[in-house]
This record gives sequence, C-alpha cells and structure tokens, in this order.
Amino acid sequence: MTYYVGIDLGTSAVKLLLMDEQGEIASVVSREYPLDFPHPGWSEQRPQDWWDAVCDGIPELIAGIDASCVAGIGAGGQMHGLVALDKDDNVIRPAILWNDGRTQKQTEYLNNVIGREKLSACTANIAFAGFTAPKLLWMRENEPENFAKIAKIMLPKDYINYKLTGVHCCDYSDASGMLLLDVEHKCWSREMMDVCGLTESQMPGLFESWETVGTLLPDVAAKLGLCESVKVCAGAGDNAAAAVGCGVVGEGGCNISLGTSGTVFMTSTHFGVDKANALHSFDHADGGYHLMGCILSAASCNKWWMEEILKTTDFAGEQKDITKEMLGKNDVYYLPYLMGERSPHNDPAARGAFIGLRMDTTREQMTQAVLEGVAFAIRDCVEIARAQGISIPSSRICGGGAKSPLWRQILADVLGIPLELPVTEQGPGYGGAMLAAVTCGKYESVAQCAQKLVHVSSVTHPDPETAKAYDARYAVWHALYQALKPNFKQMEAIQA
Repeated sequence: MTYYVGIDLGTSAVKLLLMDEQGEIASVVSREYPLDFPHPGWSEQRPQDWWDAVCDGIPELIAGIDASCVAGIGAGGQMHGLVALDKDDNVIRPAILWNDGRTQKQTEYLNNVIGREKLSACTANIAFAGFTAPKLLWMRENEPENFAKIAKIMLPKDYINYKLTGVHCCDYSDASGMLLLDVEHKCWSREMMDVCGLTESQMPGLFESWETVGTLLPDVAAKLGLCESVKVCAGAGDNAAAAVGCGVVGEGGCNISLGTSGTVFMTSTHFGVDKANALHSFDHADGGYHLMGCILSAASCNKWWMEEILKTTDFAGEQKDITKEMLGKNDVYYLPYLMGERSPHNDPAARGAFIGLRMDTTREQMTQAVLEGVAFAIRDCVEIARAQGISIPSSRICGGGAKSPLWRQILADVLGIPLELPVTEQGPGYGGAMLAAVTCGKYESVAQCAQKLVHVSSVTHPDPETAKAYDARYAVWHALYQALKPNFKQMEAIQA
C-alpha cells in the first residue's frame, strides 16, 4: 500500500492527514500554534512555529506503518501571508497574515494611484488589504531595514516546502493572491515587481500545483522518519486545495468553504475577470482558472460568539433549540465583519454588528443571526457571480462550519441551491494528498484523481418557502453595510 501526506497549514493549526492510494484516510494529526495580534487589526505568526508543528506531527501521523510506503507530500496553506527571507534563508520578521488589516493606506495607493485598471491588466485583480503586495509596500515604508534584507519572498505553505526540499517555490494558485502574478499568462508581473521594488531573483520559482519541486533533504527525512525519496509537490492555496479535495475541478464547478474565512470558489477552463473586481480571478490547482469571493470571517464568527461571548464550546448544544420553523423568520441581523471585509466591499474598516435587538430577543435568535449573517455574506459573493451570467445550480461545501446540519440548511435556503457534502471533510489536507498522488504518478491528472477519489455523502436541499422568506431578509441585511459604512470610517478615525 502506498501512502501520501496532506498538509493543511491553517491559521490556528496545521492538520496533517495520511491518505492511501484508494483515497482512504489512515490517520489525522493536528498541532496548534499561536496567532499574534501586536496591534489592533494586525495578525502575525512565526514561520518557525509552522515548521515545528509539522515536524512534531508527521512522526505521529505515520506511526504504525512502514515509512518506506510514504511516496509523496502535498500542502494546502493559508494564502497571501508574507514570509520574507534574508540571504542566508533566515526569516526576517514574523509573517504578516491574510487577515491582517494594516495595509489600508498601501491598498488605497495601489488602487487609486497605480490604478485599478492597471492592476487588473497586470494581475487580473485589484488590491485588497490581505494581499501580499500591499504588505511589501507597508514593509518598505515602515521597516526599511528589514525590507532591504529581503533575498526571497514566499507564502506560508511555500516556506514548509522550502524547509522540506531546500527549494524556493510557489504554485500558480497561491501566487495568484499576491498581486504580483500575471494570472492569465502564469508568470511574475514585471510591472508589479517594479511597483513593489522587487527583482525576479527575489521571487520563488513557479510550478503547477501537482508538479514535483523536489525530494526530502537528508536531515529532514531523518527527522520526520521518512525516506529521502519522498516527492514534494508544489501544493496549492488553501481554497484551491480544498476545491480539489471536494472534487471541484474543470468547468462549471463550485465549492463553498466555511472555515476561518468563507469562500465561494467557481471553476473554469477559461481565463476570466470579474468586471467589478469584487471577485478574485485566480489560477486553479487543476491547471485551469477560478473566480473566488472571500469573506474574512465565517466559522470564526461562530467561534467568537460561542467561546468569547457565550463562554461555551458546546456548539451543537447552542444550535439544538433553533428549529426549522424558525428559519427565515429571524428579525435579528448580524454583520460578520470582525476583521473588516474583503469581498465584495474591500473595506478593512468594516466592523461586526448585531442589529434589530429588542427586549424579547433571545439567545437562540442571536446565535441564529450569526449563522445567517455569514450565509448572507456568502450570498453577496454569489449574487455578483450571478449578475455576470455565471450559473451556480449547486455547490459542494466544506470547512468546519459545514459540519453543522443547521448551518448547511440555512446556507442552502439563503442561496436557494442544493449543497453537497463530500464523504471526506478534510478539504485542503485531502486536496494536498491528492496532488501528491498525482505528482507520484498514481493518477494522470488532478481531474482523474478527483473523479476516482471524491464522493458525496449527503445533499442539503433548500426549502422553497424558507428560501423566499430569506430573500426578503437578505434585502434588509444587504442594505445595512452601506448604511453603517460612514460610521465604520468614523470609528476607524477615532481609533487612529
């Protein structure tokens, strides 16, 4: 039996899985690491913590099997994070993460001075606060000594691949979110490198997600208990890896992820750009392309509400009294902008809010409002796609939030489409392992691998009457951001 390791390098933990050649998961191991918020709106991590977690977890992952049967490793990782290395490949500063909002000034400079049209022409996207290019501009302006030391930049999962193989690499799907890649032509944009003060020698080599970047370094292999012959593929950004893990490849697929962030991921074999640039236009891990809407806070909203406010970890218990009869009838509304918002507002100053509270408002109504607010934010992204003629008749769904039957039903009713839950819920990690199987030659393509290994366990269908009721409530919810936007700006100004 041959095995493949999938690495899901998340924001709060790394999840490792061991998949056999039939697609069965043999073991799963998780290791948490800290997330630092040195200033309001900032979000950082130490790359060494990621690597330590991987090194600590893999020996446990492969315990009990013949290590010589492990053939490949593939990683899916949190996107956009800036990892900067010096000439000796030492990390210069903590990584600035995808949900970091410090680059509002640099984002406005890119969009308004460099110009949205030029950015879109060069990269197929405009600037968002979480992207890598604004972080580089921030670093150049605020930490010039550190910026001057940069010999190589990369993304979080690429740092793991570098530590495994010694190769500075990046795949096209992850690179798409840097605002440094010419997405259509799959090469680094010289114009954007000039804007950011970079040379191509400071950029990692580019690979398709399933391509082999190298094999394990001898000392790393010994540390992990694996053979030096283990192949490491380039991997993918977490959303592309999750889409692969859910079998969403080729033309016309859709995957919705309810993880720390929330995404709507729509695949295509042809390059395309959202005219309003509210959706991201990225390369996909199958060699094609995708449009993606991303909300910065999804399952993290529910985690915040449960653990920080209600002081409980009984997620299912808090949802058990929210009955089907209550869906579509809640007059409490929630804006899920705890970390600002990306799609479609591109507004780091946006804040979370409960609206519609009254003396008779219940705990259950507020919990329901959190779930509905995230679903409405996902619908914001879907409506942009629909307005451009993109048909989304159904979608796969994954992520921690997808484990909740109630949340799946709310989302199906809010979107008015069936949601398919894959048998395997380990989206990015499973996708990473699948990419490793392709790099090792077990499957000829990502599409073939997905067809063979991914199966649906259940389908959640929308209720027509509830969906109609949610249409009316979505219209109310949708107007709230615009009404509060001036107040969010005032809050930001006062805080500054």
